[in-house]
Amino acid sequence: MKTILRQRVFVSLLMVSGIVAWMILGVVANGVMAQTTTEAPPATSAPAPGGAPPAAAPAPPPKIDSGDTAWVLTSSALVLAMTAPGLALFYGGMVREKNTLGTIMQSFIILCLISVQWVLWGYSLAFGPDKSHIIGGLEWVGLAGVAMDQPNADYAATIPHQAYMIFQAMFAVITVALITGAFAERMKFSSFLVFSLLWATFIYDPLAHWVWGVGGWLRNLGALDFAGGTVVHISSGVSALACAFVIGKRRGYGKEHMAPHNLPMTVLGASMLWFGWFGFNAGSAVAAGALATSAFVVTNTATATAALAWMVGEWLYRGKPTVLGAASGAVAGLVAITPASGFVGPLSSIIIGAGAGFFCYGAVLVKSRFGYDDSLDAFGVHGIGGTWGALATGLFASKAINSAGADGFFFGNPGQLWIQFVAVLAAWVLAFVGTFIILKVIDWTMGLRVTDEDEQLGLDLSQHEERAYSKG
Repeated sequence: MKTILRQRVFVSLLMVSGIVAWMILGVVANGVMAQTTTEAPPATSAPAPGGAPPAAAPAPPPKIDSGDTAWVLTSSALVLAMTAPGLALFYGGMVREKNTLGTIMQSFIILCLISVQWVLWGYSLAFGPDKSHIIGGLEWVGLAGVAMDQPNADYAATIPHQAYMIFQAMFAVITVALITGAFAERMKFSSFLVFSLLWATFIYDPLAHWVWGVGGWLRNLGALDFAGGTVVHISSGVSALACAFVIGKRRGYGKEHMAPHNLPMTVLGASMLWFGWFGFNAGSAVAAGALATSAFVVTNTATATAALAWMVGEWLYRGKPTVLGAASGAVAGLVAITPASGFVGPLSSIIIGAGAGFFCYGAVLVKSRFGYDDSLDAFGVHGIGGTWGALATGLFASKAINSAGADGFFFGNPGQLWIQFVAVLAAWVLAFVGTFIILKVIDWTMGLRVTDEDEQLGLDLSQHEERAYSKG
């Protein structure tokens, strides 16, 4: 009876909080609008002799800035740490003991596999010269034409082109790794390798070109995605949902106890994700300056808010807050602020973080009602969090924060919310349909799942003949 009462109180408070949030949106909008940036007055030139207008000075050639380069290379290392050890520990602690090494291995080997794929053809498909606004060309295969000592002004004018390339490589790596949370504890390692390579090539690379590549149709449409809410989190989260449907439930799901075997490991992984995410978001400014600072601040603020929101929601619903819930809430906040991090101010980031905590926790709660086994809640956190973050960008984006962006709904531009919706829909369709096709092809040719005996034994022994812990 007390549990039912707590659940009713939670639902009521959630509804009330939603109403209150909408009421204060106008206040938040006014507060963010006041956060204007001070710009230097334009330079003036003396009149030319005879009263003729001054001749326009030739544009200076792009010049590599050592500070910007150092920041982007450091950010690349931070994003690498998000996958290994961050995600590897976060996911590794949430599975059962017999699948610890198998789960960690998936994140680690993706770092190796996609790093090579990105150099050989992935970067060219994602960011190479545009082909029909859908995909990049093959001109940069093997990094041909991607200079180590010259910038590419289309993407980053003050850092070497290869610095930008390796920064983007780390985004491709972690996107594929995030999907593994959906099929943890039951996918064949050989099939996992083939899936990861095909998914990166046919889903991630085209979507990255749509949103970020020069000439991509969503970029041309005006979609805003500062650091990957659409490209990284919607694509991985929705693909995770497709994996859960196609691969099916774990053996004994709903009947056996499948609690995380090492929560300290999971919290350590979440903390590493939080740490590395500053490179993910602030590094996406591709320069060490005011915009990177703003992205850093809102990333931390939204993450902290989301962890608190998830904790409060769980406390009200279950009667006690959990460590796993707080860690999951922090990750949800990181996900949601990612697309907006370069376009919103601190007050807006609090609303985005609070929404992430409540919406993602709600998505995890209703999972069982839909009958799918998303083992580590990749869809609930990344799919829902990324969708909320992308739409929230359309609500709270402000040119006062980033003049190269656009104003959102609450700053006089309701059309931006529609553009964000189109981008979200496109990412959902490509990710779900494309992933479904890839999985079916692999299942028909080599099979997706381990046998029942191997699943019962655990992936550590059945796939790698190793144990995570010595029994001495």
